[in-house]
Amino acid sequence: MKITTYTDFGIRTLMYLSTLPKGQRSSSAEVAEVYQASRNHIAKVIAHLSSLNYIESSRGKNGGIWLAKSASEINIGQLVRALENNLKGVDNNTQDSELVPTYQLKNLLQTGIDAFLKTLDQYSLADLLDEQREFESLCYMKQA
Repeated sequence: MKITTYTDFGIRTLMYLSTLPKGQRSSSAEVAEVYQASRNHIAKVIAHLSSLNYIESSRGKNGGIWLAKSASEINIGQLVRALENNLKGVDNNTQDSELVPTYQLKNLLQTGIDAFLKTLDQYSLADLLDEQREFESLCYMKQA
């Protein structure tokens, strides 16, 4: 199973926002710079995350974006389900008549996707941050 770049940036955006000091806000331009991504692409991701109530935003002098929930409240499986546009295992543009045997293939792919999502359901954004901190500390120890 492979997630889209869109979903990847959604997860990374939330990870970035969760590492900011309490009360600090960010912007789509800042997130785009951190991940060396298109500002337009990140702006779309942020708008979607905002519509899903993962991010809050405000305009003006003290405006910006920030997490609407704590990292421990953000379930990765639910997030992926909300951001991915095709979790059916078959290309939405493919006609059923083009797949042989269609029924068996669809069931097999859906079983795999369900197992993938069930695994993701066991993790929160906070779990990803813990792993990131462990990785960063290992890299730091190697440099020292």
